[in-house]
Amino acid sequence: MCDLPLIDDPNLLIGLESGDDAGVYKLSDELAIIQTIDFITPIVDDPYTFGQIAAANALSDVYAMGGKPLTAMNVVCFPTKTQDISVLREILRGGWDKLQEAGVALVGGHSVTDEELKYGLSVTGIVHPSKIIAKSGADVGDKLILTKPLGTGIVSTALKGGVAGEEAVARIAASMTTSNQRASALMQDAGVHACTDITGYGLLGHACGMIADGPVGMEIHVAAIPFFPEAKGFARMGLVPGGTQRNREFRLNMIEQAYEIGDDMWNILFDPQTSGGLLISIPSHEGEVFLQNLHRNGIKDAAIIGDVVEEPKGRIIIRE
Repeated sequence: MCDLPLIDDPNLLIGLESGDDAGVYKLSDELAIIQTIDFITPIVDDPYTFGQIAAANALSDVYAMGGKPLTAMNVVCFPTKTQDISVLREILRGGWDKLQEAGVALVGGHSVTDEELKYGLSVTGIVHPSKIIAKSGADVGDKLILTKPLGTGIVSTALKGGVAGEEAVARIAASMTTSNQRASALMQDAGVHACTDITGYGLLGHACGMIADGPVGMEIHVAAIPFFPEAKGFARMGLVPGGTQRNREFRLNMIEQAYEIGDDMWNILFDPQTSGGLLISIPSHEGEVFLQNLHRNGIKDAAIIGDVVEEPKGRIIIRE
């Protein structure tokens, strides 16, 4: 994308140059639209559950920006020669139900024949131009709150390898089908400074994206990070997604270790997530109150995992 020209439009509030979770375009002084698209390959066996996960994953980008999704369009790649059409029907039903839960109108879509099954959605939402929550904007002293456990990529890889048990798969499925809608609504009233959702680059990859070339750094406390109990064992067995190592190689130059961790924990920290949680940067004096509010509203795994610091700028320090 670096060779493409940037769009010069005064109404384009967030575009390609920021690498944010979604694009934002101002329609008026009171209204801007948020646009995003995301589609994925199956990470669980059940097609209905996969449809729910894909929809929750696509909606998450709008929620991470502090917006309200309004409409969506299906994006489908389906192997018509090798899969029964009933599989696609169940996938679309899962997506439809998740959209209904969010109050989002499905207005159409597009499908193509492909050898590999893929499903997702393009989503349009709205936000007030002055209330956009971008991934940049974290301030010194902020607390960092993660709303979902890590390890979905590792456990789903173990599932593909026939190693993951039913309980482990059920746990990650429950997390991935849970929308970030509630967490987003709560953070919009909490005065947060920045937010991103944790997806393909893993926790540390997305955290690096929040501070890259910026005026602040981060300290992340490994012991405070929630992750699925089976993830560490599977990581030790080498059952990690291919993107994990690429994530680590890309961002490792921004990370300092003040506490030694093993490869299994590195793999969890860089594990590509699907429909992961929100990473929220909130003023220190509001952090604990906001965390308790998340817990009261059913987001039980949310945890304070670190702090925004003045030095070293543009870097993350790993602490115990």
